[in-house]
Amino acid sequence: MTLKAALCGCGAMAHGWMRALKTTPALAKAISIVGLVDLDRSVALSLAEAFDLTDAVVGTDLDRVLDETGADLLFDVVVPPARRAVVASGLRHGCHVLSEKPMAASLEEARELVALAGTAGRIHAVVQNRRFISGVRRMRRLVESGAIGELTGIHCDFFLAPHFGGFRERMDNVLLLDMAIHTFDAARFVSGKRPLSVYCLETNPAGSWYAHGASANAIFRFSDDVAFTYRGSWCAEGRRTSWESAWRLVGSKGMLTWDGEETFEAAVAGEGEGLLRGHRPVEVPAPPREAETHGHASVIAGFLEAVRSGRPPETAGFDNINSLAMVFGAIESARTGQPVTIQV
Repeated sequence: MTLKAALCGCGAMAHGWMRALKTTPALAKAISIVGLVDLDRSVALSLAEAFDLTDAVVGTDLDRVLDETGADLLFDVVVPPARRAVVASGLRHGCHVLSEKPMAASLEEARELVALAGTAGRIHAVVQNRRFISGVRRMRRLVESGAIGELTGIHCDFFLAPHFGGFRERMDNVLLLDMAIHTFDAARFVSGKRPLSVYCLETNPAGSWYAHGASANAIFRFSDDVAFTYRGSWCAEGRRTSWESAWRLVGSKGMLTWDGEETFEAAVAGEGEGLLRGHRPVEVPAPPREAETHGHASVIAGFLEAVRSGRPPETAGFDNINSLAMVFGAIESARTGQPVTIQV
């Protein structure tokens, strides 16, 4: 059965959503875009033209478009300050809602949206597309296999120098709010642990072209005494890391490193004598389900399966709020100079 979907927020991000929908045959068959909403009607019309959505209802009033189309799904691609009202409207109209990240502009709003989805009996999920890539799934599989023993530490480096222009260069806490949540969420997924507390130092280094917070260094305490450290900068000129960060997972028997691109190295303790015992390489297995490695398309497919089965999707709001809490905890720690307990 084809489900009817409305999309709210038709700017640049919406084009990525539409490409995922149009270029994935199973999604193109299962979902029909019946409504487009944007405060600027011309932006919605431009998206309709770009993707040949000639039959879609185009408007500036979300409630009116949802009433007119009877949409089953709402794709929320608006800016974070508008998210609470958009998601609430979709749930009120009986839609299942898939939102861009972050899931809310504050933890208070995130808690409210989780409650609203529960009351409505509808699924509310968040696009954490970067956990749906092959490298992240491979790390999770290796940890689950026990090949490097009990996980004790996750360490991530993220150093790039993108000159975006536009709103990012005027944001407060730009790295933590706009980018670090991807790595925080992936660390939570790979480890399978719960974030408990954080200490963070946030700076805006000399030479930064951002208004605030282009660099952050954070230490998280996860459940079961797992440490997660993050070192990042968006104004680090020179040899860059991957957009996915450079990773080192430390276990009780060995370690795994991933450069965020194609190179994995995993090894366990060797059998040599002396101060350093050497190491023995181990294989890093492929992801168990290749269909889960297609980023945005995999998120939407998982959301669609959840709608049909009634089972919660991997990035359900009631779970994703933990990743958001890591971000706001880090921001609060940076502001106060003190460790912060992470609570949802």
